[in-house]
Amino acid sequence: MRIGVLTGGGDVPGLNPCIKTVVSRAEENGWEVVGIRRGWAGLLEYDLDRTAEDNAAQVIPLDSGRVRTIDRAGGTFLHTSRTNPGKVKASAVPAFVGAAVARDPEGKVMDCTGHVLKVLERLGVDTLIPIGGDDTLSYGVRMHQEGVRVVSIPKTMDNDVFGTDYCIGFSTAVTRSVEFIHALRTPTGSHERIAVVELFGRNSGETALVSAYLADTDRALISEVPFDVEHLARLLVEDRKRNPSNYAIVVISEGAAMAGGQVIEYGQEDAYGHKKLGGIGQITGEALKKITGIEIVNQQIAYLMRAGAPDSLDRMVANSFANVAIRQLELGQVGVMASLRNGVYTVVPADTCISGLKRVDVSSLYDPDDYRPRIRDPLGKPMFMY
Repeated sequence: MRIGVLTGGGDVPGLNPCIKTVVSRAEENGWEVVGIRRGWAGLLEYDLDRTAEDNAAQVIPLDSGRVRTIDRAGGTFLHTSRTNPGKVKASAVPAFVGAAVARDPEGKVMDCTGHVLKVLERLGVDTLIPIGGDDTLSYGVRMHQEGVRVVSIPKTMDNDVFGTDYCIGFSTAVTRSVEFIHALRTPTGSHERIAVVELFGRNSGETALVSAYLADTDRALISEVPFDVEHLARLLVEDRKRNPSNYAIVVISEGAAMAGGQVIEYGQEDAYGHKKLGGIGQITGEALKKITGIEIVNQQIAYLMRAGAPDSLDRMVANSFANVAIRQLELGQVGVMASLRNGVYTVVPADTCISGLKRVDVSSLYDPDDYRPRIRDPLGKPMFMY
């Protein structure tokens, strides 16, 4: 067997331990592994008219020696991108891809899957282990539909891949967020201000919800529930008065929106139709200052949430998901995704990730009137609260 492993989408802590375990376990079975660099871009940009050495920027052989120390660092040793070979802008299609593309009706987007399949054939890769969020894994589903053997592994600090209770990267993102929120209490309290802390979270507010719950912030604004800034201002003023240090903190998901407003987006859409998010914290802070007259500490935690080495939980899940994936290949089971459900490692069909949406259960975990986590009875709930 020859396995191709790749990481796509945003980097998260835990990817390197996952890659290392895949390689180590594969070697025990006498299987070869190649690392596909920069996600699906490594296959799209592989030039079939050049040698393997010339394509080393796209695909590299992996063995236990090469990955021996990568688990000690965060990020991804293989690098990443948000490339979707099934939807490539005409201007971004490599010249050497040639005729192996299909155009959309307007000729603006190309499907380069034919080229990707030729590259896999040239490389002798008969099995893929994509590690990513629902966007990256959705193209893994496409590969499975094209007849490629696929075993997927979910990762995203938003913890929003449908079909699994947990995704690699979530625990570290929450841990980092709680640490920074607590650190911000010092300047916020010293200056008697209101702190607005913006966290990543496009469609799911779980990271903000759990971080606010664990850091015991005054309020939390999540992607699933639009908020009234006038009401928020009144709540925070009262929170500040009740605090002996005369300050208040609100956490906000980058995908949150004011009632009647829109999610703050900017830039060009990526290959999966997403623009960049960010800025709702700044806008909310400016509105709060105007309403209350109180000075604001605006802080985007942003990439720091997923910076640095993984915590112990993300290492454990990363290693375990890799072992689940390799075990499935030993059993001849493909077209599946590693998953954690009800605290148990398992697998689900690979297309589960595109068959639904995973969002915060507002009715049982959030108070949409007080803008606070409402976690009173954890009985029957999964450990990671979704």
